[in-house]
Amino acid sequence: MRLSRRKAWWIALSAAAVLAAALWWRTSSPLAQPDRRIGLFTSLPILWNEAAALDELVDTKDEPHWARAVLEDRGTVVPLDTLLRVANIDMLVIAQPRPLTPEENVALDAWLRGGGKLLLFADPMLTEDSAFSLGDRRRPQDVVLISPILARWGLVLRFDDEQPLGERESAGERLPVNLQGEFTLAGGGHDAACAIGPNGLIARCRVGKGRAVLVADAALLEREADSDSRISALRRLLDEAASD
Repeated sequence: MRLSRRKAWWIALSAAAVLAAALWWRTSSPLAQPDRRIGLFTSLPILWNEAAALDELVDTKDEPHWARAVLEDRGTVVPLDTLLRVANIDMLVIAQPRPLTPEENVALDAWLRGGGKLLLFADPMLTEDSAFSLGDRRRPQDVVLISPILARWGLVLRFDDEQPLGERESAGERLPVNLQGEFTLAGGGHDAACAIGPNGLIARCRVGKGRAVLVADAALLEREADSDSRISALRRLLDEAASD
């Protein structure tokens, strides 16, 4: 059945409106900027697959991590193997990092105080499975060790080893958690002011001229759990960290 000219025109107009709305959302979001450089410093297999051989790291047979698409939708992702080169980074996402060197602690603190935007996932007991055994350097960091930089911002990360294993939704923050940590205020933060959310899951800090959102769990970023709710939650955290 042929469409009338009027109906065809309305369909075309509706499609154009949908496209325009999508383009508006992409350009109006605080992070949807192609020229924004988002540094990613992580031990999690977000940009590359877990693999024993170098050529398997970029094996296209495996689906890319869902979080990679979320990050790339918001800007240009720059993989980092050190925090000594963050000068040209607009926003930094740190997810379950390896232990930082003293020089990296200093560089991160200075960058943030100068106006940086940080989203940090610090999990005291990572629950996601790994292809590598305990002790293998290629394995994601099982226990995050970043106490010096947290102390610099007046925070302590605690862990209740009597909490039950199993994923659940955190009360108040609408994030999936599994053996989460808990941020508490330690005092003595140098030009830093942090507010702790429900159950200590998220610390929101002003550090000098910069802003940091710290999450005491990394269950949100599990590779196989690419649900719409997780995607929305990561977008929400990125937007919050990027806001002024």
